[in-house]
Amino acid sequence: MSSLPKQLRKVTDKALLRQLEKGLAEVETALEVAVSHTDPIAKVTARHLSSAGGKRVRPTLVLLTAQFGQTPLAQEIIDASVVVELTHLATLYHDDVMDNAPMRRGVPSAHEIWGNSVAILTGDLLFARASQVVSRLGERALTLQANTFERLCLGQLHETVGPQEGDERVAHYIQVLADKTGSLIAAAAELGIMFSGASQDYREPVRIYGEKIGVAFQLIDDVIDLQSDSATSGKTPGTDLLAGVPTLPTLYLREDALTDAPSAALVARIDAVDEASLASVVAELAAHPATNRAYEEAKRWAADAVAALAPLPESAAKQAMIAFAEAVVDRQN
Repeated sequence: MSSLPKQLRKVTDKALLRQLEKGLAEVETALEVAVSHTDPIAKVTARHLSSAGGKRVRPTLVLLTAQFGQTPLAQEIIDASVVVELTHLATLYHDDVMDNAPMRRGVPSAHEIWGNSVAILTGDLLFARASQVVSRLGERALTLQANTFERLCLGQLHETVGPQEGDERVAHYIQVLADKTGSLIAAAAELGIMFSGASQDYREPVRIYGEKIGVAFQLIDDVIDLQSDSATSGKTPGTDLLAGVPTLPTLYLREDALTDAPSAALVARIDAVDEASLASVVAELAAHPATNRAYEEAKRWAADAVAALAPLPESAAKQAMIAFAEAVVDRQN
């Protein structure tokens, strides 16, 4: 069973935490059913990542925004939570193939065990199962899921092909994050409002909150990749740098390099980085103003997410969402 995301550790309302824990336990049970297959191959591959655990950020956000409506939680809220987690899991199978990632959630990635084709098809099966579950929720949920799925695909496509001629690179990068990460977190927040009996006027504020939190989360990942130690973060510093993956610090650095000779020299070292030089290059970039600028941008996105919640009534759930946003930019892994 997964525990509540650590971003909620500062929440002090015990009644709210009990509600969320109870709801998440129900989600885990329903998720186990959803990834079960009678097919002898699929019943193993489809459970691979769900059994490995995970933060369950998206289901928790469904449960949290549902607090603005009726309690106890309706079955529709549990189903909606399962839909967003199944969709997230499916994207992980595909992402790991595209990124050639060897590990996920502390276990070998599916493609490392069964090969690319099986991993891709398993992701497709999970998308199909998410569609089956969301069909029980009616046309509104189907439309939201379809629109979100489209944005997930477009975000991955635009990341893969990169910015086109005339595109501003930072704006392109932020849009990729909004599509790949923010869209599903936003959908999770909306679903909690849609099926809890809450005022539908709250849908737009929580949608904006979710998308901005998703962007902030990924921007902080960029900084963590440079500034944290592996013992704290569980990651090897500079993995994105070594793989040549664009991040906000490197994009800002390249902007600085147009007018600043030391920045241009650092860009040259980054472009030639290898295992031997990685640690020194990471240290240089971590200390460069571009990285602090990226951190400040992440904080701005989180602050904008909190500001979007202004129309919501004061409650323990709203305070928890604010605490979540603050914890996103304070995390080290």
